[in-house]
Amino acid sequence: MLSLAAASSRSFRPCSTSFLPSLTRTLVNRALNKPIPSPTEDIVTPKDFLNKIGRDIQSKMSFAPESWDDFWRLSGLDMRKAGMGVKDRRYTLWCMSKFRRGIPVEEFAHEMKPKKTVRGWGPSVQNGKRIRSKIPKHLRGK
Repeated sequence: MLSLAAASSRSFRPCSTSFLPSLTRTLVNRALNKPIPSPTEDIVTPKDFLNKIGRDIQSKMSFAPESWDDFWRLSGLDMRKAGMGVKDRRYTLWCMSKFRRGIPVEEFAHEMKPKKTVRGWGPSVQNGKRIRSKIPKHLRGK
């Protein structure tokens, strides 16, 4: 049986070999650990890849490195520091992960959805026109 002094001196902090996940974010560039895909006959340079995925990413990502290996080592933080927008950054990283898995670019590259022309809260606005209630006028106020 442990004495009270010995039990209180023990630390309840998990050790470094604990199987519990740490609840902190790491600032490690995970792109360094991922494999670099080999270029295809259509896509040889990073600019070719950016042209293939569309959305005019090649103009938004003007800081893209010229070498194939340096391009695949880019992280989202690097893109963020260079001033790339959130949606463009997420789309580019998503396309890069699909290409790493060997999926052809034609299968996953797509353009953005156009903006909605009709805005409103549900059925009160349909086809750009406000829909009036079906209750007769003489019964609405009562």
